[in-house]
Amino acid sequence: MVTSVKNIQLNYTQNEGILLPGFTQSLGFFGSSKPSLGFVVGVQDDVRQEAARRGWLTTFPEFNQSYTKVKTQQLNGTAKVDLFPDLTIDLIADRNYMENFSEQYDVTDGFYNSRSPYTMGNFTISTVLIATSFSQSDEVSSAAFQDFRDNRLVIANRLAAIQYGGNIPRYGDASNPIPTDPADPRYNFYASNAGYPVGLGKNNQAVLIPAFLSAYSGKDENKASTGLFRDVPIPNWTIKYNGLMRYTFFKERFKRFSLQHSYRAAYTINSFRSNFEYDKNPGGQDNEGFGNFFNQTIVQNVNLLEQFNPLIRMDFEMKNSFKLLAEMKKDRALSMSFDNNLLTEVQGHEYIIGLGYRLKDVVITSSLADNPQGVIKSDINFRTDLSFRNNKTIVRYLDYDNNELAGGQNIWAVKLTADYSFSKNLTAIFYYDHTFSKAVISTAFPLTNIRSGFTLRYNFGN
Repeated sequence: MVTSVKNIQLNYTQNEGILLPGFTQSLGFFGSSKPSLGFVVGVQDDVRQEAARRGWLTTFPEFNQSYTKVKTQQLNGTAKVDLFPDLTIDLIADRNYMENFSEQYDVTDGFYNSRSPYTMGNFTISTVLIATSFSQSDEVSSAAFQDFRDNRLVIANRLAAIQYGGNIPRYGDASNPIPTDPADPRYNFYASNAGYPVGLGKNNQAVLIPAFLSAYSGKDENKASTGLFRDVPIPNWTIKYNGLMRYTFFKERFKRFSLQHSYRAAYTINSFRSNFEYDKNPGGQDNEGFGNFFNQTIVQNVNLLEQFNPLIRMDFEMKNSFKLLAEMKKDRALSMSFDNNLLTEVQGHEYIIGLGYRLKDVVITSSLADNPQGVIKSDINFRTDLSFRNNKTIVRYLDYDNNELAGGQNIWAVKLTADYSFSKNLTAIFYYDHTFSKAVISTAFPLTNIRSGFTLRYNFGN
């Protein structure tokens, strides 16, 4: 197993930059060593207070440019594994993190005053979701989505154990009873979160994200990470196998025969930002003190993307010039929105069959021939691709049992090409493409596209 690893490559890149506007010092002939020599050569030490203390920053009261600090981290890893001859496994892992911090400031009596600090960024990391890739999931119900719902209480209890220790107050218990008056502003929140720890209700972002990731990755919710970011990327893979040509049966009938499988998955935060409410009141609660704890970082949505591209692919050419490519693809995209607690799930299944045949030594007489006899002898290459793809978009409501089929379509396609070389420079190509799509919901109409024609291609030179 150890010697099967033929190549490992790791690349880590970190870029950092600081923009400090309002710097009043001029540059000499050889430049400057202010605000520090380390800063001049790129060291990212914080020089704000030192520059303000030495009087190097503007004191203009209307100054409104922002101090900015940018940080990006990229980790990429690849490995090639040959477990045995003709079986190749390519492993790929990556992690990307970007953070942008900005704040306005003013200087009084040599002291730097931070005003409205704000952080934003994005994050993506490779992961594996294969544990739930083939679980039941349609417009009626979803096993992973139900696990997501159930995991919330487990995650909330784990966070509450850190927050409170042993004695955990809960909505609906003796110290936090559900109000009897429906007009009480606490009534709906307490009733819907009965049994959950105070401040860590079922729709708290800190509860939802770990519950979501543990459910769809198939991990134990009692052990899954409760943090927003992940440090170590999980490798994805591409597997290729050509070893069937070693057997007599295949040697006698095929020129080539290969099998392939590929898997990609990623956990993505398109945008995160700092929470001003948390900055004003760390540890405070929304809904005027009886709702969820404020989170230090706000995320609008998180995404899980998965692709089997292909799930399985078989490609061969027989000795009689017949070619076949059979391919199956599968993908899904999960987007969890924390603005309205909706999960949008896009599913895709695609089946492709490609047929090819070479009709050898077809002779025609034409003035296009590049010989005095006017005889052309060349092969006609036929290729036909048949495909079917099914897309579905399902919206799942977290707070109540309602799944909606929001969109999608079935797409059938046929592509036919035939080419013939009149000479080494001139080739004629006939093509015919026929695509038909039908929406899975009744509010959209079917579409048919037909495209057909000839192409004459002439290559100048040798």
